[in-house]
Amino acid sequence: MALTGELKVELVSLPLGSFDERVGEITGLLRFAGGLHVISGRIAIEAEVETPEIAKRLALDLAQLYNVKAEIAHSGSSTGRKGEKFLVRVQGAEILARQIGLLDSRNLSIRGVPAQVVNGPISQTAALWRGAILAHGTLSDPGRSSASLEVSCPTSESAMALVGAARRLGAVAKAKEVRQIHRVVIREGESISAILGAIGSVKVLSNWNELKQRREVRAKANRLVNFDDANLRRSAAAAVAACARVERALEILGDEVPDHLKYAGELRITHRDSSLDELGQKANPVMTKDAIAGRIRRLLAMADKKAADLGIPNTEASVPLDFDLN
Repeated sequence: MALTGELKVELVSLPLGSFDERVGEITGLLRFAGGLHVISGRIAIEAEVETPEIAKRLALDLAQLYNVKAEIAHSGSSTGRKGEKFLVRVQGAEILARQIGLLDSRNLSIRGVPAQVVNGPISQTAALWRGAILAHGTLSDPGRSSASLEVSCPTSESAMALVGAARRLGAVAKAKEVRQIHRVVIREGESISAILGAIGSVKVLSNWNELKQRREVRAKANRLVNFDDANLRRSAAAAVAACARVERALEILGDEVPDHLKYAGELRITHRDSSLDELGQKANPVMTKDAIAGRIRRLLAMADKKAADLGIPNTEASVPLDFDLN
């Protein structure tokens, strides 16, 4: 996904923020890209990320904020193609896990996100989302019908925590489970814009909004074209049906048709594609739309009454059964 790559490149190039913001981003990366592991009887913190730049940014934050050294290694493909990952690992990280909040007071791994980050300063909540997107986020093109911002989550609890964090940032997110994978999904355009703005993605936010506006303009244009086409079809169909009924009415009434009604009927037949307004303008003297419509209605009613008296097909019988006015 091109937009996803652009988003992560922009986010990883942002200047390092305040202490609270850096803690929020670290928490998001470690919670959504990895977790705690026991290696040789010791607790290790690991995070598997997509690019070396993300790995280096995380390692730098860990070194500067917690004075710990993180190892960076390749994980998966080493060809540079899809599937290549980079593993950030801190050995003997029990104290660090407590400091970040990945371990609770009973020394158990948490299933959600540390409450102090979710409920901390709003800038820290935004940084949590930034870390989660860098870890496992995707942004789809708003030109598609299913445009979305998604984050894959390790647990349902972490997904619900991210939904709550989105709410604090003015966005509506939903947690769902698809094929045993927990996801947080944002589909509403304004909510996606709110998150992108909050996490500092100025460039991608601008590009995304531009693509979104193009899609909306294109969709509106298509709707208008379809609406106009439908109106034209209905108008043409109505005109054809009216002409058929008028011709039948003149046939039924013969010499009995009053001159003023006959004139309106012949005007309708002569100018088949004209609207009632246009017929009124073509009349001599000029008549209103309602006057033309009224004369044609009376002509049809008179003919239908005579047809009923004679027991012959009326004017509506001249319109084909499969004729569609919709």
